[in-house]
Amino acid sequence: MKYDLIVIGSGPGGYVAAIRAAQLGQKTAIIEKYNTLGGTCLNVGCIPSKALLDSSEHFHQLQHTFEEHGIRAQKVSLDLKQMVARKTEVVAQVCDGVQFLMKKNKIDVYHGIGSFADAKHIKVTAADGSESVLETDKTIIATGSKPVTPAAMGYDKQRVITSTEALNISSLPKHMVIIGAGVIGLELGSVFARLGTQVEVVEYMDKILPGMDKDCSRELMRSLKKMGMTFHLSHEVLSVKGTKTKAKIEMKSRKGDETTVIESDYCLIAIGRRPYTDQLGLENTGVQVDERGRIIVDEHLMTNEPGVYAIGDVIKGAMLAHKAEEEGIFVAETITGQKPHVDYNLIPGVVYTWPEVAAVGKTEEMLKEEGIAFKTGKFPMRALGRSKASGDTEGFVKVIADQSTDEILGVHMFAARAADMIMEAVALMEFRASAEDMARISHPHPTYTEAIKEAALAATDNRPLHS
Repeated sequence: MKYDLIVIGSGPGGYVAAIRAAQLGQKTAIIEKYNTLGGTCLNVGCIPSKALLDSSEHFHQLQHTFEEHGIRAQKVSLDLKQMVARKTEVVAQVCDGVQFLMKKNKIDVYHGIGSFADAKHIKVTAADGSESVLETDKTIIATGSKPVTPAAMGYDKQRVITSTEALNISSLPKHMVIIGAGVIGLELGSVFARLGTQVEVVEYMDKILPGMDKDCSRELMRSLKKMGMTFHLSHEVLSVKGTKTKAKIEMKSRKGDETTVIESDYCLIAIGRRPYTDQLGLENTGVQVDERGRIIVDEHLMTNEPGVYAIGDVIKGAMLAHKAEEEGIFVAETITGQKPHVDYNLIPGVVYTWPEVAAVGKTEEMLKEEGIAFKTGKFPMRALGRSKASGDTEGFVKVIADQSTDEILGVHMFAARAADMIMEAVALMEFRASAEDMARISHPHPTYTEAIKEAALAATDNRPLHS
């Protein structure tokens, strides 16, 4: 078979690229290693973790806040197997939806390992060992990433696990140690902490969420501590060893030589992810990778091999599903003669704890490093009527604007529904709006989004109305 475009990998970047290419008249095929489509995000990442985050938050609220609302429940108990079963059903529904979209858009799906015989021929090796070769004019590599699991951390998929295994634990652990205080570690840590697990987080840096707004980091850690999570910041993990029933973690403070050993039911490794380019046969092409294993691309996301593109986690940039989607659309439109663009500064980031953290644009630290003069406005959620009504009073919204032009340079929030609220900031910043523009927009009352207006007022003239 000959195709205009073959996409290797069916995650959000890959399947969206295939759909957009098909919409633009390209004869398109997609190759997926596993039996289900959707990649890491849909199968063992974004979707299942959010299902567990929502379920665990319901359980936590039932135990801790429902009485304030006049709702009393007797003999509340956890059925973790049902919670995991619901998660699995959600995943199945979403993955089936992707399969439907492939049929709807007349995209051929091949299950197996896709590898380059050369730049124009892709070999598909099925699970039974059978092989077929497809011819293509252009190819998009969208194979995503895998968790980083250093040898010293003893990853065994039993007691020393990654997010993949954590999503299917069917018996609630009493004690869990998480290595890494990034997005994945904190999200899954909050799931188990809400359900009653004693959760300890070990982080090499001196704060959680390195790279995100310092105030969001500080307030989220305070909130997670209130939930019962413990943090060991500025600590280096020396070794992790798993047994049949326990995991033993040896660590030491970066401020001294004294070592500490913790034993827990599980140790979850969440120190980052690496580009997954295994078995692609890149050596049969001119595709090159950098020192971190990321595929090198130009401004059109094309590799060193003409006609071969790469998107998502396998290239430089934030490992986010929506970033991969935008890149997939970008490539599909580029190869059909359009002039798309992706503004990487305006790719929002979200941490799905509760409250949530969401951000877009520059942090104060970034602007200081760049020597850009700025002003900030900050508004606490506790001052909002909507927050008081729902009981979600933790957090704030921060707006950062250029000191002289008032253009919005960054928006950072730690708040209920921050994941949804951040899109107001993304849309306004896409059109280079000022803080005054944001402040003059009428926001419905009572809503959480009023905090955005108030923070913008604070940034503009230091004149919030409700604080």
